[in-house]
Amino acid sequence: MEVQRNKLRESVNQKIVMRISKISITIILLSLQFFSAAQKKIIVAKDGSGNFTSVNEAVNSLPDDNGIQRIIYIKNGTYHEKVFISKNHITLSGQSREKVILDFDQARDAWRCDHPDDWGVATLNLKGSDITLENMTISNSYGFNNTAEKKIGCAGDSSKTKTIKKDGHQMALRSFTTTRLIVRNCLLKAFGGDTVSPWNLEDGMFYFKDCTMEGGVDFYCPRGWAYAENCKFIAHTGPASIWHDGSKYKDSKTVLNHCSFEGFDDFMLGRYHKDAQFYLINCSFAKNMADKPIYLVPTTNVIQWGERIYYYNCHRKNATDYKWYVNNLQNAEGNPAAKDINADWVFKGKWKPENTK
Repeated sequence: MEVQRNKLRESVNQKIVMRISKISITIILLSLQFFSAAQKKIIVAKDGSGNFTSVNEAVNSLPDDNGIQRIIYIKNGTYHEKVFISKNHITLSGQSREKVILDFDQARDAWRCDHPDDWGVATLNLKGSDITLENMTISNSYGFNNTAEKKIGCAGDSSKTKTIKKDGHQMALRSFTTTRLIVRNCLLKAFGGDTVSPWNLEDGMFYFKDCTMEGGVDFYCPRGWAYAENCKFIAHTGPASIWHDGSKYKDSKTVLNHCSFEGFDDFMLGRYHKDAQFYLINCSFAKNMADKPIYLVPTTNVIQWGERIYYYNCHRKNATDYKWYVNNLQNAEGNPAAKDINADWVFKGKWKPENTK
């Protein structure tokens, strides 16, 4: 009798183990299918050879967030559309920086005439986090397409008009709550100001590598923490090229390492309106840059932490250097060494974008 009971127990246990194994295998297979689907590239192509012909359609096809980076591969072509990304973990990867062009013609002043905020003011509008942009051109073509001033009426108020200028604010990229933004090997261009506007004072972390940025006043204007490496800045117009707002936290900073600056005769390097912190390391300036330091615009804003503008090994090409960008890292808080100033240093180890592919 005892032998029969033992055999019965063994049979039941075997069935339980087999059932658990089948369930485990099913879960593993479903997980693999889910992961595979998440990793599969969605292809955008103007000629219809991909999954979508529009970048926005591809973005909208994704679930809100599954914690895995979703890749949208964009084939060569010019995509005349505004792109809106409010989801997380998305990569837009172009086939070619010069031949994948996201372009829209939009003056910020015209948009704000009829809208309460900036959501939609740019060619690429971001609210999501963990966004990567690579190998493409992002362009706001308003200032290139329009040469004369325009007066427009504002909807809902027939008495209200705005003058829209060729060199007014024209954003190619505008972010809101976005953090952990990576932009690699991209051309971001406009004729007017605020071309590249990654804004998040609370916890914004922005990483630019091997990019070219061009525009008018303050055409690179991050808020929060930003690191740009091996980037080229081209000024078309305006009283400053770079700008920073670090007024929420004393540690906020913008760092430009191995970057170059060029533009129209007597273009100016930078300015700020609120507390800011600039580091320019191993940078190169065109001969025709104005002899004008990064400056504080006269303002009623309270500057809490004083002037914080630091240089190391910066030089003007084929010309005598100006005195105002002499090495002065020793004046920075913590007395950092130039060799230690990298993305990890900027983001305090919270995020390592160099290791994110």
